[in-house]
Parts: sequence; C-alpha cells; structure tokens
Amino acid sequence: MLKVISLCSVVMALSACSTVEPWERGTLAKDVMAWQSDPLKASLDNHIYFSKEGTAGGGRAAGGGCGCN
Repeated sequence: MLKVISLCSVVMALSACSTVEPWERGTLAKDVMAWQSDPLKASLDNHIYFSKEGTAGGGRAAGGGCGCN
C-alpha cells in the first residue's frame, strides 16, 4: 500500500512539471491570466485584510485591527 501511495505521489509531482514554449509566454503574460486582474482592488483587499488582522508581513499594509489607520 505504501508503494502505491508513493508511486501516485511521484506521478502527481512529475505531472506538474512542464516547459513553456517561447511562443506561449505571451499568452501567459496577459493581464487576464493574473490571479488578481485588478491590482488596485487587490491592494485595497490586502489593506483591509491586514488592518483587520492587526498583523504585518506578507502584505504591504499593517494596522491596529480597527481599520482606521
């Protein structure tokens, strides 16, 4: 059973490896392919999240927790 699980893990790990051809890079660089298509909205969401969390690190905004900074 352990061999089957390890074999499946190796196959899954290797299936994620792929090369991107030079002519495909233009398609992947488009704004539509971004995780957040609107950078202003993403920045605002990060600011609100880290202000309410009261944490710093991982984002550009830090706050006291009430969101009034």
